[in-house]
Amino acid sequence: MPDLDYRKELARMLLSEGRDEFDLLADVVPETLPAAARLTADLGIRFPAGMAPVPKPLDPRPNPENPLPRADVLVVTWTVAENNGLADVLTPGYGRQAWYFYRRRFDQHYRPIIREGAPSLAAGRLGSWFPTSVGQSSVICFKSELHLNQDGKFLNADGTPADQKTGYATLPVKDLLLQLIDEVRPKLVITTGTSGGVALDQDLGDVVITRGAKFRLADEFAQEPFNAMNRPGPQYTSDWQVPQTYFGAARDLMNQFAPNLVEPDFGPPTKRYDFPGPLLRARPNVPDIHLDGTGWMPRFHPILTTDFFEFGTSNNHLDREGCAVEMGDAVLGLACSELANPPRWLVVRNISDPQINGDLPNQPKRLDMQALWAVWYYEKYGYWTSVTGALACWAVIAGLS
Repeated sequence: MPDLDYRKELARMLLSEGRDEFDLLADVVPETLPAAARLTADLGIRFPAGMAPVPKPLDPRPNPENPLPRADVLVVTWTVAENNGLADVLTPGYGRQAWYFYRRRFDQHYRPIIREGAPSLAAGRLGSWFPTSVGQSSVICFKSELHLNQDGKFLNADGTPADQKTGYATLPVKDLLLQLIDEVRPKLVITTGTSGGVALDQDLGDVVITRGAKFRLADEFAQEPFNAMNRPGPQYTSDWQVPQTYFGAARDLMNQFAPNLVEPDFGPPTKRYDFPGPLLRARPNVPDIHLDGTGWMPRFHPILTTDFFEFGTSNNHLDREGCAVEMGDAVLGLACSELANPPRWLVVRNISDPQINGDLPNQPKRLDMQALWAVWYYEKYGYWTSVTGALACWAVIAGLS
């Protein structure tokens, strides 16, 4: 078992990476920001005729305390890199700093159940959002400031403080998802972002699309009945037919970004290793889309959601359990399982770090070369793989029209 405290710390670092002073403002007027902060990158994406995303800015700027408007599709993402990739694809011209802040019920409901030091408390909000459309479908894109890994606070049943042995861990992000679904009333909810690959042949920039999710929890949620790590537990599914009409177009668009997914030549860090060279070259990465129930993925092959920074290795065989590993999506499955009439839901996850060599050291007390490489891959390729993930989201939404 890896050093959980260290892996927890890594998870929190990665989930907050890329935040700047503008992310910590209580509200923001886009016109006062530097142009680079409010505009998206021009990626030169040539969408099929009539299917390019069309942002729908609002005037006046909505009050952060207001409920979100209705839309056909709700897309939820989590980190700065993921937010930037989603904005560059689905809200072109309106970068994350131009998105609208959202803090409905933050002080009344959420603040008391969020731990001290959580990013949402520093930002003073639940997230940010922007409306757009694809074809005939209206879309709300939402970046959450809440995370499974970030917010848990141990409380007794009466709401008084407790410790991990006697209390339960709060799960504010589940409440947020239920609140968003209630306000937006979407026909489809998509959670999207980066993930760790679990199979050797998963390329950087590949995207797994699945209607299944389950938890693999080892820390504050280890004893919860929804945990499926090392014991039977629920798997959540959303049984509907995912449209594949635009998958071919999305693959073509994704492959335009393959030059941004080239891994460097590699050798030992010093000449003290008996390695004659030359430097090793990685196989090329060719981004592709993999849908559950097709190809190598069994029907409802789940995303694996953890409460620490976990990743697939050549030794832990997580590919037998799921299609990729990340830190949040099964909360959507849990939330929808509590609704009498849940919307359809889908997980769209891009591979930002490949299956890691399980023979590398991962000893406790931070001699963890496996985690070092997984973090490096995310920091290097998190944004560009998020672009491919956003293009897969576009393909699904376009297929709804």
